[in-house]
Amino acid sequence: MGRPRKALLDRERIGATALQLVDEKGDFSVPEVARRLGVQTASVYHHVDGRAGVIELLRERVTDAIDPGTLHDASWDRALAAWARSYRAAFAAHPRTIPMLMTSPVRAPKVLAQYERVAGMLLDAGFDPSAVLPVITGLDNIVLGSALDMSAPRIMWEVSDGTRAPRLSAAQDAAGPARADQAFELTLTGFLAHCRELLERQAP
Repeated sequence: MGRPRKALLDRERIGATALQLVDEKGDFSVPEVARRLGVQTASVYHHVDGRAGVIELLRERVTDAIDPGTLHDASWDRALAAWARSYRAAFAAHPRTIPMLMTSPVRAPKVLAQYERVAGMLLDAGFDPSAVLPVITGLDNIVLGSALDMSAPRIMWEVSDGTRAPRLSAAQDAAGPARADQAFELTLTGFLAHCRELLERQAP
């Protein structure tokens, strides 16, 4: 028999399968990935460094949807805002990955390259090195929290017949279906304004 044209197993298929499992169930195991791919668990370990390695494949697949071109704007704050919106959209498509990825160290080279670009952009803008990771982490928290919010029910405050909360109910009705987007833009705008003030205070 001739050799198959395509390998039965590669990192791309492992990452895609793990992401499918997380989208369905909120988690995965390496044996589950192997079973779905129709291979032995040991075969998966030939391509990745255990569960941590699969998590980094997940991270790469989700962040592949972030537009790196957003970071090319000469203005650091406009670039950061555009990157945040693209970043949010990428994770909103796979919200169940967020708890897993937020609690695992970032090792994927492609993802580290984006964060390196952001760190360099902030340093070039004049931010003190001690402020760079707080700014990046704060933006991560805003983006990923909002991406989770996008997957939440439209009605988050259920006021039962026996509970009086007329002003909360009216506010929820007035916000409408754009609540999550409005909250994200409000928070992002305030965050960037604070970052500008921080930068101004650092100026000699």
